[in-house]
Amino acid sequence: MKKLERKLMNIYELLLQEYGPQGWWPAETPFEVLVGAVLTQNTSWRNVEKAIQIMKKNRCLSEEGILKLNVTDLAKLIKCVGFYNVKARRLKNLVEALIKYGGMEVLGKLKTEELRLKLLAISGIGKETADSIILYAFEKPIFVVDEYTRRILTRLEMLDARKMEYDEIRTLFEENLPRDVRLYKEYHALLVRHAKEHCRKKPRCEGCVLIENAICKAKF
Repeated sequence: MKKLERKLMNIYELLLQEYGPQGWWPAETPFEVLVGAVLTQNTSWRNVEKAIQIMKKNRCLSEEGILKLNVTDLAKLIKCVGFYNVKARRLKNLVEALIKYGGMEVLGKLKTEELRLKLLAISGIGKETADSIILYAFEKPIFVVDEYTRRILTRLEMLDARKMEYDEIRTLFEENLPRDVRLYKEYHALLVRHAKEHCRKKPRCEGCVLIENAICKAKF
């Protein structure tokens, strides 16, 4: 086992032991994951859950439901999330693209990279959102990178987030971990949990499992 692979797995095992399985992404259907991936950009998950419940109540949490609404009416339903006007347009774009491509079942048969290219071609869908959809909705092995990942690995001196591009960081994980959907889901969720519990913008190092096990030597 390579040194980096061993370190990444050690981090994963320590976080899993500390926090337990996260069961992420919380959704009833793959389509709900798609909607959540768009809504959660720059927004707390609590507000995303509110928006999704409102959409369910109004019976529009589906391709047909979103398609029949105009952008203004859809924006009103998701007003509890940030940038709701922009996200309403993105949801419409996403649904229109899904229908154009033949639906989720057809897209799910594509190879990961081909599926990623199609998602990234949709206006408003960036790499993190596309990869979240691929991993959590389509259950294909691609590692999701977010600001929490960048922050933790930078503090562990495993990368310099200011210099590395998104796909460089994604590749770092994918080349040094087994290509396993369950592992990728859990690892991403655990990094998010740890960033919220300890590795915040202003870190709370006391009680950090990575410091206690000499993985992190940073002192703030």
